Amino acid sequence: MAAASNIVAFPGSSVPNQPSRGPGSTDMRTDLVEEASKVITEPPVLINMVSRRVKQLNQGRSPLVEVEPRMGAADVALKEIIEGKIVPDTAGDEA
Repeated sequence: MAAASNIVAFPGSSVPNQPSRGPGSTDMRTDLVEEASKVITEPPVLINMVSRRVKQLNQGRSPLVEVEPRMGAADVALKEIIEGKIVPDTAGDEA
């Protein structure tokens, strides 16, 4: 299990045995956030990708990576980004 200092709060879920950070809060492992930010270097894009994927996972979509014990939806989304399983939609970026 990740140490409490290795957790970043994110809206959507909670960490077992930790005080609640409010309704609907999600915690992400900082190591996964740091790795994903090397793949997606623009923070707003990374945030939008994780948010959209968390919503999909919470609606029943299957993870595209192996899920480890105690991984939340945000961790799964970050791991999918790190492993290149999901990428930003760049179709509208051409000018």
